[in-house]
Amino acid sequence: MLRGIAFITGAASGIGKATAYSLAQHGVRQLAIADINFPAAQDTAHDLQSQFSDVQALPLNLNVADPASIKSAITKTVARFGRIDYAVNSAGIVGSTAYSSEHDIADWQKTLDVNLNGVWMASREEIAVMMTQEKMDDSPRSNRGVIVNVASAYGLVGSSRDLPIVAYTASKHAVVGFTKADALTYAPLGIRINAICPGYVETPLLGLLTPEGKQKEESKTPLGRMGQPDEIGDAITFMLSPMSSYMYGSAMVVDGGFTAQ
Repeated sequence: MLRGIAFITGAASGIGKATAYSLAQHGVRQLAIADINFPAAQDTAHDLQSQFSDVQALPLNLNVADPASIKSAITKTVARFGRIDYAVNSAGIVGSTAYSSEHDIADWQKTLDVNLNGVWMASREEIAVMMTQEKMDDSPRSNRGVIVNVASAYGLVGSSRDLPIVAYTASKHAVVGFTKADALTYAPLGIRINAICPGYVETPLLGLLTPEGKQKEESKTPLGRMGQPDEIGDAITFMLSPMSSYMYGSAMVVDGGFTAQ
């Protein structure tokens, strides 16, 4: 069973929410549920506490595009729970589906502000907290904290012509890149940093697709179906746990075979 404190962005829906439930199922009893949709974060926190009677869930209003909002959420988490052992940076948007030649610069910037800058700024604050912490125990598998940045299968491959999510793709490639760089820097200090690259997952982000478009994208996955949020949440829980203690700077793919083609 896991012990320690978790901080999750984008935790009111999709992969972030599924991760919160997975962590609670595997022993984590103190979680910060951070999301720009604060009422939904409150609902998620309340439901977690209803399902797991000994869980303490702290809902937080967080806009990852605002560094002051990130700083405030981290400060409130540490003030309430004392430390952060597990951080999951899951907040993200799809952004525009325009081709580069037609892409609005403001739309491009918004996507990078959330998907790249927001993930990096959250990770930056989490690292700062973890650097001040002692390891939970003297085991070789122990650490000062673990961070998982949620990238995408499109952080490893290009998006197709019929789904031109170029800003999204650029942002997710960059998340993989800075994750690897930070993992090398902070590994000697006992902070584990990795990224996860999910394929198509049944989350609200897929709302931009028509039923026909969704079926077309689903057909690109060798498994023949979309992933479920809890499948990604469970994979993230593994990445946070001591079972992955020798994993540093990885971009773990969980995509039904999408990028193996």
